[in-house]
Amino acid sequence: MQYRPFGKHAFKCSEIGFGAWAIGGAWGAQADTDSLAALHRALDLGCNFVDTAAGYGNGRSERLIGQVLRERQAAGRKENIFVATKTPPTAGQWPPSPYDRAEERYPEAYLRANLAERLACLGTDKLDLLQLHTWTRAWNRNPTPFKILRELQKEGKIGLIGVSTPEHDQNSVIDLMRGGWVDSVQVIYNLFEQEPAAELLDVAQECGVGIIVRVAFDEGALTGKFTVLTKFAHDDFRSAYFSGDRLSRTVVRTEKIRHDLEHTGYTLPQAALKWVLAHPAVSTVIPGIRNVAQAEANCGVSDLPAMPTELVEKLRRHNWRRAFWYGGK
Repeated sequence: MQYRPFGKHAFKCSEIGFGAWAIGGAWGAQADTDSLAALHRALDLGCNFVDTAAGYGNGRSERLIGQVLRERQAAGRKENIFVATKTPPTAGQWPPSPYDRAEERYPEAYLRANLAERLACLGTDKLDLLQLHTWTRAWNRNPTPFKILRELQKEGKIGLIGVSTPEHDQNSVIDLMRGGWVDSVQVIYNLFEQEPAAELLDVAQECGVGIIVRVAFDEGALTGKFTVLTKFAHDDFRSAYFSGDRLSRTVVRTEKIRHDLEHTGYTLPQAALKWVLAHPAVSTVIPGIRNVAQAEANCGVSDLPAMPTELVEKLRRHNWRRAFWYGGK
């Protein structure tokens, strides 16, 4: 496993982190035994960055992570495992409406109560990183929630503070970086979604902000395992994500990437991760990991040679400006 700076902060994080959404739920059936084994294996392979959230199974993901960390500590393991979690806004539109008020979606009493829940689920008295789970640029002029989080940081309950970008307005967090409000940003960046390379990633480098890349596999599509006949369980969120003609359109584009990878030595999932890691602003990428085989495959990508510049540039042609899945093929 290779390690990178986490922005300007005193922590070297593994290039491959552990994305812990699926072990909490919403991706179909998932046995806790598989989840625990997957996380243990990833940590054994040098992964030291785990990302979770309150909404991943209503704390289920966090509780499993806390259990693994306690088991490893009891076994005498001397490790520095960095755990990032997220607090969602109060009930309302997701992402927040431009007309929402920050003080109503992230009020202080709620943030303090939710922080207490996160600490309890993880079994710790201080969070390594607390991220607001979404945002709207409507709040950039007066980012009250981050003022509250900075106070909680001073109280010693939070280490670092971050934000997870709203899916279709990721650049809305650029002002937060420039204003010094966030220590990290979690962003969607992959072979299809390349917009962050226009400005966001460069600003993160300039400001010393850690970058956590989510959705590197485009919810599994860029592993190459889907076909036009793939069906998702009713409790798998991908049944909605790939609804209508979205799956067939995605499969066609994925096959074009596979064609570009012929004779390169990379499998499609390896290339998907290596392409993301080719950008120097990226601190870690957090593919979802549900079992031991996925832990081994994803963590192993870190030790592969860096992707050649000419291939990185060639794969840029797969940029897909789909936003809300516009009708154009």
